Amino acid sequence: MDTLQYVKWLRGSSPYINAHRDRTFVLMLGGEAIADPNFENIVHDIALLASLDVRLVMVFGARPQIDEAYRSAGIEARYQPQGRHLLRITDDTGIRLVRQVVGDLRIQIEALLSTGLPGSPMHASRITATGGNWVTARPLGVIDGIDFCHTGEIRRVDAVALRRQLDAGVIPLLGPMGYSPSGEVFNLAYEEVATAVAGALRADKLIALDEEPGLLDERGNSISEMTPRELEAMIVRRREADIAGDELLRQLTALLEASRAGVRRCHLVSHAIDGALLQELFTREGSGTQISEHSYEQLRPAHRDDVAGIVEITRPLADAGVLVQRSRELIEREIERFTVLELDGLVIGCAALYPYSEDQAAEIACVVTHVDFQGADRAEKLVGHLEQLARREGFTRTFVLTTRTSHWFVEQGYRPTTLESLPAARRSLWSPARNSKVLSKTL
Repeated sequence: MDTLQYVKWLRGSSPYINAHRDRTFVLMLGGEAIADPNFENIVHDIALLASLDVRLVMVFGARPQIDEAYRSAGIEARYQPQGRHLLRITDDTGIRLVRQVVGDLRIQIEALLSTGLPGSPMHASRITATGGNWVTARPLGVIDGIDFCHTGEIRRVDAVALRRQLDAGVIPLLGPMGYSPSGEVFNLAYEEVATAVAGALRADKLIALDEEPGLLDERGNSISEMTPRELEAMIVRRREADIAGDELLRQLTALLEASRAGVRRCHLVSHAIDGALLQELFTREGSGTQISEHSYEQLRPAHRDDVAGIVEITRPLADAGVLVQRSRELIEREIERFTVLELDGLVIGCAALYPYSEDQAAEIACVVTHVDFQGADRAEKLVGHLEQLARREGFTRTFVLTTRTSHWFVEQGYRPTTLESLPAARRSLWSPARNSKVLSKTL
């Protein structure tokens, strides 16, 4: 990528950077992801997300590492079907191995998050990660005559304590273990830990990292987005194929349960492809599969947090002379005049309404839709909404000043008029250098 391409990519990612700031993402990494040669790059990307003020929780698994520990100790692992999956029966020897393996992996992850040599991607990043007894668990018990010993299930998640860590800028690091009030330790499925944590925190995203780059349809084509209902149908098909030990099935089930628990966006991203996580989060095309209900688009009054997004989508048109230049400070002062169109946390459109009460008129200005989201009558929605606001406030007409879009406004019912028809206060601001055309519409 040459310098200009990089600059263009960085500009294109800016709306996503703004949208993800101060959002809570739970990352779900299986032991396979940690063992992958690409894991160090994933850690670098996690550090970048943290530096962009994304609130991160890491939940990691250790299934293949525990299996290897059993083999090295000459112990045969025992499994029992339980519900949808096979569960490990964790006896006294097994729980000692689990504790050792999970502790070693935690240290490995913490060490990678601590690297910061000059010239490395994490130089001066100063990422802090910490563990804690945030998950309370209980024994699964005896089911159909089988004692699952130290295999447990989750009772609750201490969301308050986790939020304190996030507020302090710390990355909570949770393994597949839970703790009881009596001091016992239980082996848990990391997918269940991730789902419970995401639900308790009301996380904005749960992101699962799997070997495959997203899901494929029956024809082998990549699926970039699907609804929870479509995901459920895919899970049913995989169950019918009787893939009881299917790791992907476990992750898909976790994503579905998180969606049902109120997590609005769940993602399946490859842990084997360098940069897949960043591509999924900071590009329109993504790199994996997003699970969500149909995109949530809303028209609402702007607030101070929208200033950066408004600046981002208006700057190119202002630089091209299509819009009047508005500084960030001016937009911030006039933010109550703006209405924004938001999609999944991104500001993808805006418009402003300036009242002139003495003339019973209001100006509609700064009508913009993001270049990646033009079409679908979004500009029409913005203008129509502001006309409704003006009508509700008792104004009898709206007007616009434009240099390049007069034909579009004519299609919206506006008619050319004279400079003299403008309210005196607005007429005094008219610039001969811009020579804007004046159009008006009776409400």
